Parts: sequence; structure tokens; C-alpha cells
Amino acid sequence: MLMWKRNLWVLWIGVFFTSASFSMVIPFLPIFLLQLGVHDHTEMWSGVLFSAAFFAGAFASPFWGRVADKYGRKPMIIRAGIALFVIYTLMAFVTNPYQILALRILQGLLSGFIPGAIALIGTNTPNEKVGYALSMISSASASGGILGPLLGGGIAHLVGNRLAFASGGVFVFLATLLIIFWVKEENFKPNKERGGSVRNDFKTAMMNRPLLLVLILTVVTSCSIMTIEPVLPLYVVKLGGSSDNASLIAGIVFSLPGIASALFAPYWGKWADKVGFQRVLFLGLMGGGIGMLAQVLVSQIWGFSIIRFMFGVFFCAVYPALNGLVVKSTPDEFRGRAFGLNQTANQIGGMTGPMIGGFVGGILPVQSVFLVTGILLLTAMGMVYWNAGVLNGSLKRKIIARKSG
Repeated sequence: MLMWKRNLWVLWIGVFFTSASFSMVIPFLPIFLLQLGVHDHTEMWSGVLFSAAFFAGAFASPFWGRVADKYGRKPMIIRAGIALFVIYTLMAFVTNPYQILALRILQGLLSGFIPGAIALIGTNTPNEKVGYALSMISSASASGGILGPLLGGGIAHLVGNRLAFASGGVFVFLATLLIIFWVKEENFKPNKERGGSVRNDFKTAMMNRPLLLVLILTVVTSCSIMTIEPVLPLYVVKLGGSSDNASLIAGIVFSLPGIASALFAPYWGKWADKVGFQRVLFLGLMGGGIGMLAQVLVSQIWGFSIIRFMFGVFFCAVYPALNGLVVKSTPDEFRGRAFGLNQTANQIGGMTGPMIGGFVGGILPVQSVFLVTGILLLTAMGMVYWNAGVLNGSLKRKIIARKSG
């Protein structure tokens, strides 16, 4: 088997386990808050906890991206995996929301397993297979997102959320072991630039118009999709009409977009290799925006679940397309830093989104959060449409132009 294929499948399994561990912990934080006795301003607390990791990660990601370009992407994946194992395990022992907040900040500062895997795949995969490979990683993340809520909800239903959180730590530890022993990073050329800084990396990104546009789109997309996260579990409980099985019902509904992604993401990736990432990104944002708005129209749990699945069919195309555009718009020696900056953009959107969702959900009906999310996704779709020429511009054209000059 070719090395890039072996890396892809090992990273697929690693990302699968890591995503499962994440979704065994994070989606159930609002319900866990209630169990800790936080009954006042629950939506607000939920928004703060969701945002804390993204806030910290926004500062840390460019630094880890620079370290990855210097020492390799594989060491960064291992470092992040060990950190997540410790944090998820400690989550099982918290007694108040302030301790959760501290762990979420540490998670933002030290994590980066899946972004590291994406960067390694983007650098060690043949150009004509990048779309397929990135979509496979997205499929792994989605598949883990299916298993995680089901396992987390089932374990929480049987023995409580604390053991579910500890189980998530075991999952990410297994993923880290796979990376240590089975992934080999090829084509790595250490960045020997002296006197560089994160500030210079931002300047480089500002001068790269396609990359800059991707970073802006990542902020908008991440912000939009994360607005719904703090209130979705509570909304599912209301639709289900029962709080006795809240974790189990929420776990099933959370899994539906992941099921759709696992089924359809590889097809989006193969199509992106043929028609381009820009077109796939446009369609994914359009379908995701319409699907989010449609969720306002139903008041029964089954109808809501069907629309969530259809939303996942389209939205699973978005992040692989954005990651593919990062690969296409940057040289290999800047790739780690580019994904670090992209992760910062993702963290900024992820930080502001839950705050907006928690605030809007706290003062207005929860359906208004779905409206805000849908409008933001359609706004991002419009940005892709009006900047199609920029996104279709390739790095190769720039290099040829410089050489001819």
C-alpha cells in the first residue's frame, strides 16, 4: 500500500476516535450543568463554556502551526492527543462550572488533533487526490460524531455523564497510540526561517487573497454553525417532551448530521477533485443555510430529525472544501502555518457563535437562533458566489507570473 494511503486510513481511524471522544463530552455540557445545579442563566453559562476553548485556541493555533512547520505535523498531533486525554479524564471529576471553564480553556490552548491530521493529509497526499482525502477525514470526523453522542448519551443514561467523559479520554488516548506507531510523515521540509513570527504569518496571509478569503469564510461559517450548539440540546429536550431520557434523545438527534456526512462526504470530495472546491463550497453552504431555516418550521421531534439529516447531507461538503482551498492556495513550506491560521479563524467563529446563540436563546425564542444561523450560512454562500474568481485562482498561476516577471 502506498504510504499516503496508509497514512490516510490510520488518520481516518485516529480522527474517528478523537471525534467520538469530543462528541461524548461537549454536546452534553448544557445537560451536565443542570445536573451540577446550575439552573439560573443556563443558556448563558453554556455559551461561555462553549466559547472558552475557542477563545484560547484562537491565540494558540498560530503558534502551534509555526511549530508544526518547524518540527512536523505528526508531533503536534501526538501532543494534542495526550492533552485531550488528560483534559477529558479530569472532566469526570469537576464539581462546579468554574472548573469546567478552566478545563475548556486548557483544551483550547493545547488541542489541535484533527487540524493537525488535516494539515498532514494536505501535505502528504497527491494533488489529484486531495479532495477525496480531505473528505475522507471529514467522513471520519462525522462517523465519530455519530458514535460519540450515541455512546455518550447511552453511558450517561446508564451510569451518568462523569463516566461518559472519562470514556472519551480513553478513546482519544487510543487514537494517539495509532498515530505514534503507524503514521509516517513524508515530504516534510523543516521551515528554517529565522526571525519569523506569528505577526509575519498574518502579513503573509493578508497578501494571499485566496487564503485571506478562505479565512474570512471560515470565521463566518464557524460562527454560524456554532450559534446553535449551546441551545440545541435544550431545544431537543423541549421537542421530545421528556427530561428523563434527555441525554439519550439529544445523542440520537446530534448523530443525524454525522450519519449524513459519513454517507455523503466522500462523494462530495470526489466531485470537488473534478469540478473544484469553490463550486462544492457554494452548494454546501446553500443547502446548509436552507436546511437550517427549515428547522424552524417543525415542532415535532421526528420532523426536526429528518430536516437535521438533510442539513447534514449538504453541510458535510463545507469544511473539506474550505480545507482544500487552503491546500490549493499555499505552498508546502507554509502549509502548517496556513492551517494554524485557518484554525484560528475557526476558533474565532466558534468563540463568537456560542456567545451569540446563548445570548439570543436567552432573551428570544430558541427558533430565532436557527434563523440567525441560516442567514449567516446564506451570507457565506453569497461571499463564495461573488468571489468565485478569487477562489478559483491557483497558486500555480502566481508562481508562473513571478517567474515570467
